[in-house]
Amino acid sequence: MVQSNNAGNTNSTGQAMMRMISGIAVLVVLTALLYFVAPDSFYPWAKAIHILAVISWMAGMLYLPRLLVYHADAEKGSVQSETFKVMERRLLRGIINPAMIVTWVFGLWLAWKGFGFHGGWLHAKIGAVLLLSAVHGYLAGAVRKFAEDRNEKPARHWRMINEIPTLLMIAIVILVVVKPF
Repeated sequence: MVQSNNAGNTNSTGQAMMRMISGIAVLVVLTALLYFVAPDSFYPWAKAIHILAVISWMAGMLYLPRLLVYHADAEKGSVQSETFKVMERRLLRGIINPAMIVTWVFGLWLAWKGFGFHGGWLHAKIGAVLLLSAVHGYLAGAVRKFAEDRNEKPARHWRMINEIPTLLMIAIVILVVVKPF
């Protein structure tokens, strides 16, 4: 029963990946078109795309550790555990990874075009985003371990990890809005 269920999940995962790739391709084409057709109005569009990507990335980064909390308590090989594996993989591959890439691409372009990479607040923000990216990598590794039933961390560990993206998000927003230095 689980095997046929996995076959269905693999097929729908493949379809979801194709939709994601198509969506990213459309975003790239429309962005390039806007950049070349109306370069003077590109900056606010780039900022809007960056903000949307950050929101998507953060939504996933706040939800994924929560899934890991519940998954840590699920019995290995159970239907519940297998469901969490699918949810975690789809969230990571379909939302979090693409959102992080778009965030970085547009964020670096905005930092260069808007600020010439100058400003202490900007350097601190980039440092905080690097830390957030490291947490992202840690969570991606955890998803792989859970998928292989090799998680050794208790739910309490994932509850604590769950707070790190929130703290980094607060620091990043304050740095961007207040620009304290």
